[in-house]
Order: sequence, then C-alpha cells, then structure tokens
Amino acid sequence: MKQLLLLCLLLTTVGAHAQKLRKTDTSSGMLEKGEKVGVWEYYAYTRDGTQVIAQKYDHTAKKLVFFRPFDDVPYAVRTASGEWTRQRVTHPIFFVGGDAALAQYMSKMVYPAAAQNKNVQGRVVVSIVVDTLGHAIDQQILFGIGSGCDEEALRVARTIPDQWIPAHIGSRAVVSRFELPFTFRLRPQ
Repeated sequence: MKQLLLLCLLLTTVGAHAQKLRKTDTSSGMLEKGEKVGVWEYYAYTRDGTQVIAQKYDHTAKKLVFFRPFDDVPYAVRTASGEWTRQRVTHPIFFVGGDAALAQYMSKMVYPAAAQNKNVQGRVVVSIVVDTLGHAIDQQILFGIGSGCDEEALRVARTIPDQWIPAHIGSRAVVSRFELPFTFRLRPQ
C-alpha cells in the first residue's frame, strides 16, 4: 500500500513538472515540452488601458472556445458558387493569439530603402482570404503606396503562419476575406 501511494505521489510530481505555466502581458496558459497545451487566454487592452480577455483557444483540441464580442457588421464571404457577398457572421476570422500575436509577425516588416529615400509614408492594405481550414490562400494588395512598400507588406503577409480561425456562420466555417493594414512611417530625425 505504501509503495502504491509513493508511486502515485511520484507520478503526480513528475506530471506536474512536465507542464509549466506561462504568463505574459498578452497571453497565459500551459506549456508542455515547449508546446502550448490546453486552453490559453489571449489578452487585449481597451482604450483606457484595461486588460481584457480577447480570446480563449484550446491548443490541444485546436478549437476556439471564447472570443470577445466584435462589431456586428457584414463581412466578405464567398458563396458555394464562388461569388463574394457581404454577410453577418457568427464570428469573423481570428488569428490564434489575437492582435498581439499577429502584431509580432507584422513587426518583421522592413522599411524599403527606396521608400525611405523618397520619404514615402502611409498605409498599405493587404486583402487576405482565409479558407474553411484556416489557411491564408490569397493575399493581394488592396491599397498601396509604392516604392517597395506594397511588396514588403505582401511579403510579410505571406509569411504569417497558418494559425487562422476561419469565419463561421452558425457552426459552419466559411471562406472569408479581411483587410490587414500595414503602416509605413518614418521616424523623425
């Protein structure tokens, strides 16, 4: 009996060390062997600086379990016939980890030398289509400013990993499109 109790205690201790809690300003959850497991919370900040839960994602089940309410506006959705229409969705496209996680990839943008030399600044908008499996399948420049900025925004958009949660109407995933803005602004010297 003592041996069984000791074995259970040992296994519990070993199991407890296998998972590690990780908490940052933008997320919290358990890591196991360096991989996210279980339900993770992802945070956003309101205009007054209050931290709120933006998303809960179960990395083990690969399933969105909670999202912060969003603007109830029509989104671009592709119909079965391939036509694009604007429809209200149960939830729009999300990136796993929310805007903070997406910003990490967008920050890898390099300001093109040609744009710097010509003092080109502004916003490039990339249209991204996310299929029903959460893959980005079509990135295109919607609005550009030239001088290499359009190409750089497109390059970065194409390197964002396929960690997208597709839009849903009811419980059905749908192909949807959204716009991702990239801002090019020179620092004052």
